[in-house]
Amino acid sequence: MKISSRFTVAIHILSVLAIQKDVLCTSEFIAGSVNTNPVVIRRITSMLKKAGLINVTSGTGGASINKPLNDITLLEIYKAVNVVDEGGIFQFNENPNPDCPIGKNIQSLLELVLFKAQDAMENVLSSVTLENLIKDLNNKINNEI
Repeated sequence: MKISSRFTVAIHILSVLAIQKDVLCTSEFIAGSVNTNPVVIRRITSMLKKAGLINVTSGTGGASINKPLNDITLLEIYKAVNVVDEGGIFQFNENPNPDCPIGKNIQSLLELVLFKAQDAMENVLSSVTLENLIKDLNNKINNEI
């Protein structure tokens, strides 16, 4: 099971916008950092805009972050780019055999454990802000210079 790369690309986009705030950040500019097609960037920036995280100026106006960095959590970004279905990150067999003792009981047991696992992941994501990430990223960049 993998979580869509939209999540990490969205974080990358927001990081570019935060660190390069004095640069015109067009989809082409951001795509150069992400090393992907500008169409992918535009699709994800559209989701971030819809979630109220960024402003996008039509044409070649670029994008900018709409909220203070300490008000944006990784969980908010995760939800903004529709990484998982409303039901959660884990998918279940919709038709287990109701005549089998394992088949009729396994899903209810797994739901308890897997929903706890998803909650734990979401709690971690909600505890990390974009500001935390940008500080760490800037430190890493400055140590390379």
